[in-house]
Amino acid sequence: MKFETLGFSDLILESLGYMGFEEATPIQEQAIPHIFEGRDILASAQTGTGKTAAFMLPILDMISRDVPDSTTALIIVPTRELALQIDQEIQAFSYTTNISSIPLYGGGDGQDWETQKRALESGVHVVVATPGKLKSFIQNKYLDCGSIKYLILDEADRMLDIGFYDDIISIIENLPKKRQNLLFSATMPDKIIKLSKQVLSDPVQIKIAISKPNENILQASFLVYDTQKVELLRHLIKDKPKYSSIIIFSSTKKNVSRIVSALRSEGMSAQAISSDLAQKDREAMLNDFKARKVRILVATDVISRGIDIKEISLVINFDVPRDAEDYVHRIGRTARAEASGVAITLINPDDMRYFHQIEQLIGKDVIKLNVPKELGESPAWDVSRRKKSDSFNSRKKSVKSRNFKKHKKKKD
Repeated sequence: MKFETLGFSDLILESLGYMGFEEATPIQEQAIPHIFEGRDILASAQTGTGKTAAFMLPILDMISRDVPDSTTALIIVPTRELALQIDQEIQAFSYTTNISSIPLYGGGDGQDWETQKRALESGVHVVVATPGKLKSFIQNKYLDCGSIKYLILDEADRMLDIGFYDDIISIIENLPKKRQNLLFSATMPDKIIKLSKQVLSDPVQIKIAISKPNENILQASFLVYDTQKVELLRHLIKDKPKYSSIIIFSSTKKNVSRIVSALRSEGMSAQAISSDLAQKDREAMLNDFKARKVRILVATDVISRGIDIKEISLVINFDVPRDAEDYVHRIGRTARAEASGVAITLINPDDMRYFHQIEQLIGKDVIKLNVPKELGESPAWDVSRRKKSDSFNSRKKSVKSRNFKKHKKKKD
């Protein structure tokens, strides 16, 4: 379906024309008409489906028809990076209008706070914010929520995973009762359903099936012991100049630091990025990576969603993500814009069953390779293996159960 058939004004269509947007994606095609009708939306859609345009384009269109002098739309997101990205997209979508926006996020210095405060005082139409920072601005009365007509919760599942539930509810209590609510989430666990019942009114439910990894991504994995991982990384990256832009994902900040140290000791250009960094440092590092000043970025999942960096040639999962959908998000950083890419995952014995779940989700078996002989033997593929802690807890429960039964029998 073409955008021109969805009821947009000439101003928004002109912006879309400049950007080369013609055909709507499935989430846009399904959500936009209902948003124009004023309906609340509960949508399941992952990063890369065009969901930002799905909720932002109709909101911008409605604002542009009668530009107000107050904040009208509030978008709440889990991370600073996503807030910045959505704000950049808003600026592009509203290029031909007089609509203004600002991202509010933590992690910066006092100057960032003052800049954001002055922008709010001067008046903006759309605010994109992380929950903690938004709550601070509301409590200090720098943001008047009385004029909010549109509330969007984006990547709601990630916000609840981080622990923002109470902040979100607190923020919503400051909003007008009469408003349009749009909730977008990559997954729909029970906690999202619970939140939707508190926030949404008779919502239209939209479900876009999780996209399979891009066919242009060559997926492979290595069966490894933890002691072999760092050396295998060196082996995979060293003397391979065609991999000019590499992201290595790890689930722990401790491993991120260890990986960077090991790669730098080999003379490789590597930087670490995690939630511990100040916002300005993270932005500078991402800009250096985009500009090819840094070849290797080692990161936690802070950049696995919502960050669009083109021409990444290699993604390496230092460990297997526990959530199968996070695997799709991670490797989706490569092979963007019709390019090709490579995604490699290091699988230790404890992670084999988690990787099996990933294969079930994506509907294919990923090739499994042994480590080079000079690194030793690889573990055998065994998806039935359970972590020692799991077995220990299971035995504890079993012993506890038997003791309870003995005690109950004596008592009887």
